[in-house]
Amino acid sequence: MAFDTGSTAFMLVATSLVMLMTPGLAFFYGGLVGRKNTLTIMMQSFVSLGWTTILWVTVGFTMAFGHDVHGIIGGADYLFLNNISVGMPFPGNEQIPMILFIAYQMMFAVITPALITGAFADRVKFRAYMIFLTAWLLFVYFPLTHWVWGGGFLAQWGVLDFAGGIVVHASAGFAALAAVFFIGKRKFVQPGPHSIPMVALGTALLWFGWYGFNAGSELRVDEVTAIAFLNTDIAASFAAITWLIIEVIRAGKPKSLGFLTGAVAGLATITPAAGYVTLQSAMIIGITASLVSYLAVEFKNSRGWDDALDVWGVHGVGGFLGVFLLGIFATTSVNPNGANGLLYGGAAFFGKEAAAVIFVSIYAFLFTYVALYIIGKITQLRVSEEEEKMGLDESEFGEIAYE
Repeated sequence: MAFDTGSTAFMLVATSLVMLMTPGLAFFYGGLVGRKNTLTIMMQSFVSLGWTTILWVTVGFTMAFGHDVHGIIGGADYLFLNNISVGMPFPGNEQIPMILFIAYQMMFAVITPALITGAFADRVKFRAYMIFLTAWLLFVYFPLTHWVWGGGFLAQWGVLDFAGGIVVHASAGFAALAAVFFIGKRKFVQPGPHSIPMVALGTALLWFGWYGFNAGSELRVDEVTAIAFLNTDIAASFAAITWLIIEVIRAGKPKSLGFLTGAVAGLATITPAAGYVTLQSAMIIGITASLVSYLAVEFKNSRGWDDALDVWGVHGVGGFLGVFLLGIFATTSVNPNGANGLLYGGAAFFGKEAAAVIFVSIYAFLFTYVALYIIGKITQLRVSEEEEKMGLDESEFGEIAYE
């Protein structure tokens, strides 16, 4: 059949943008850690581009989007991408080919577990990380994608998540918190961030890619695509400036790192709501994102949790908050395929969103904690004290980022 050229072209670009976010995350995290661990944290993101792709095309896509089995998992329809033809349309939108939908969703799978790595920076053996990456995709991300986007029990219940507040950010953020608790603190905290310009480059790539992440989640070109695009920028901008103002009030000076962190918090928080809320709601969401994420980071610091790169405070809390705000501000005047939130009389919808994000956050947290315990019994999970002092770039890879 003839596909819609405009929507297909847009989705190809959106897929490329989401792919770019993983290298963006690598630079973002790479700049935040010390000089001796730069390559290690970057490789933990980059390796997901290769390994997650292999898992996705062999078993992941069918687990996520195969025929529904009791609301829990997808069937074996598309194992090794079997039964996928070049001209096959995507059932959810026959304007685009199925193979394009497979590629687009694959990029989400690539970046989600990479987000978690910021929580155990400087501490985890690369071999153990590869086992964790595999297990987390198979038992958390692929099933979770089916529950919310693949026709699983949460989708059947009426839960909405436009681009991944539940599926991506809350799940990864609370998994990161579990990793912080299980693995424990670093023994040698290297001075960091070692390169704020690298963090800025990473933020720019993430912000740029997020347009494909959010606007592309409409899976076609229409007015919802446009509002999701603009809402993404509005929330990021309001959040970045809000964090900057907080830094001025608290520290007496504007902080570049605060601005960059605020932007990412705003992007994470608008993600579940981007195609369901008004432009004015996106402004409120952006401001709220920075205020709440800033408090979360402060709370984490006061408790002494070594979430090295604030994955929980920014992504976990941001995604969690965004789902609650979706439950409040969603309106069918923006998206007829959405729902009305609490502000528009949708108390039941708000309750479903809240219950879903709480359930998924707990599930991701518990699985991660247990998985790390089991991995530690199979292989060495944490680097030795000597290796940590040396730096993981040299001890794990035999390479260094800087002479």
